Amino acid sequence: MLILLPPSEGKTPADAGDPVDLEQLHFPELTAARQDVAEALAAVSAQDDALAHLGVGASLSHEVLRNTRLAHEPAAPAHSIYTGVLYDALGYRSMTPTQKRKADDAVVVVSGLWGAVGFADRIPAYRLSMSVGLPGVGKLASYWKPKLARALEDFSTAHLLVDCRSSTYAAAWVPAPERTVAVNVFTERDGTRKVVSHFAKHTRGELARHLLTRRGKAPETPEQLAKAAAEKWQVELVPGTARKAHMLNIILED
Repeated sequence: MLILLPPSEGKTPADAGDPVDLEQLHFPELTAARQDVAEALAAVSAQDDALAHLGVGASLSHEVLRNTRLAHEPAAPAHSIYTGVLYDALGYRSMTPTQKRKADDAVVVVSGLWGAVGFADRIPAYRLSMSVGLPGVGKLASYWKPKLARALEDFSTAHLLVDCRSSTYAAAWVPAPERTVAVNVFTERDGTRKVVSHFAKHTRGELARHLLTRRGKAPETPEQLAKAAAEKWQVELVPGTARKAHMLNIILED
């Protein structure tokens, strides 16, 4: 089982440590592409219109400035850099050592800057969304799509993929539908369902934690995944097609 996560919008910078070593990250075939994106990001972040280009407000100017010196910023494991609703619900810090090792092996974060990283890969904090376009690179989802297909396909072939990414990040890599389950979250009241965003992030984080901390074998099929999720939630599994992934719908009471 592999769990695909989006990065968090906000990041918690490392207090100290060596800078990122791109060749030590998972998927080293992405090293040259990562370098190109980092250089384009640094150039954009140094411009007067950097905030508008990156789609952020003035309160985040210090994060944009950090983009100009990523090669020298201290790095830390991705699970400590990425924070926010989903990652708080996943709760890596409160896991046992065995559970943490399981998370390090199972979680892949798809990123606008790095393409994809493992959960224990050491990275610096940065500010960049997959929805952004960079000079010389273009729209990041389009830029990464063929590169991630080559890098991740062999790596993921033998695994069930639990896709907890948002649509922006899901566009950067579309894995084989027969072994992929996209996780959706709804609230339901009086038989009417509504898509949620904040609770979706939280619930996807809780699902990831449940899958990483529960006893027993990791799910190997969509049906086993639905059974595992049903230990905590009301769920339904919508079978996939030749072109569309399976869907695990988690229904929360409104």
